[in-house]
Amino acid sequence: METQPKQHIGRKISRIRELRGMKQEALAQALGVSQQSVSNLENSEEIDDVRLGEIAGALGVTKEAIRAFSDEAVINYFNTFNEAVSNSNFGHGNVCTFNPLDKLI
Repeated sequence: METQPKQHIGRKISRIRELRGMKQEALAQALGVSQQSVSNLENSEEIDDVRLGEIAGALGVTKEAIRAFSDEAVINYFNTFNEAVSNSNFGHGNVCTFNPLDKLI
């Protein structure tokens, strides 16, 4: 029987915060706590459900999104997005010109 590795919820919060371009200070202000408290949260393996809901709200995601977050899923998402863009013909062979005089007319 295999055991699943324990999910480190604090690490997930940290990664989501970083991906959202938010500093610990900004999250701390949104939660009404100190930056050190956010640092402690991000080092916690488990966080109670009520607090997780508050953090999720401040990050603009759901509790389920935090629980299900994985770096691999994010990498797969961006790789899929990049492949879709590179495989499309959008912009190939098109030449767009802009004449500043067109704005005057």
